[in-house]
Amino acid sequence: MNYSIKSPILASLGLFLMSTILFSQDLVIKNGAPTSSLIELYSSEGCSSCPPAEEWLNRYKTSSDLWTTIFPIAFHVDYWDGLGWPDRFARAEYTQRQRDYAARLGQDSVYTPEFVVNGQEWRRTWLVSGLPSGGGEKTGSLSMTVHAKEKSISTSYSSGSNGQGQSLMLNVAFLGFNVVTDVKRGENGGRKLEHDFVVLDFKQVPLTSIGNGNFTAEPVAIQSNTDDQPGAVVAWVSRADGSIAQIAGGWLSSADHPTR
Repeated sequence: MNYSIKSPILASLGLFLMSTILFSQDLVIKNGAPTSSLIELYSSEGCSSCPPAEEWLNRYKTSSDLWTTIFPIAFHVDYWDGLGWPDRFARAEYTQRQRDYAARLGQDSVYTPEFVVNGQEWRRTWLVSGLPSGGGEKTGSLSMTVHAKEKSISTSYSSGSNGQGQSLMLNVAFLGFNVVTDVKRGENGGRKLEHDFVVLDFKQVPLTSIGNGNFTAEPVAIQSNTDDQPGAVVAWVSRADGSIAQIAGGWLSSADHPTR
């Protein structure tokens, strides 16, 4: 993964020139690494088993592998909402995404917490072991330009091949950090839940071939479904079979970027 700020004067200052909301200059986030892991957690504030899983995911916030080989995101599902506590991060489309995985992977049902790593179900070994190896080699290079003034992201993908006949989709998740919820009711009633990597908005747009293995997509607005400000973005290119071609991600907010 690679960051660059489109200003020759400011480039050497790197990440320290972010505003408290977004970078004050257009920012380019790239990744062309052959191996990386997209970690999807399906979670809910209404699920008593979910806080330990989120705590496990949150540890990557200060990892040196973050935004290079590890790209964590937490989708909150809505099927717990009727049991005492409506989760403000939950969306029906996130639940449908998990159900689509279940159908593709031959699962009998959906559940929380569930981890999906590089498109494959990852059972509770996360409690005692590291990430599974493999998951498919990533190809090509994915580049996002964060337009600070327009508060949008434009994307390009180079597949490293001629790209003939490929049907590719761009997936973009805007993530919240340092979010605390005081849960009043339900299985987690009386607890304060701390969220990092929580999905605040999720978009899918088709990639369009522009020839010679290069693709582009319509700009995506930086948005949130809640009052929380997105602190990071993760994007990935998926093929028609659901496999992941490449991933990229990085910080949008200096307030969320941890001091190391």
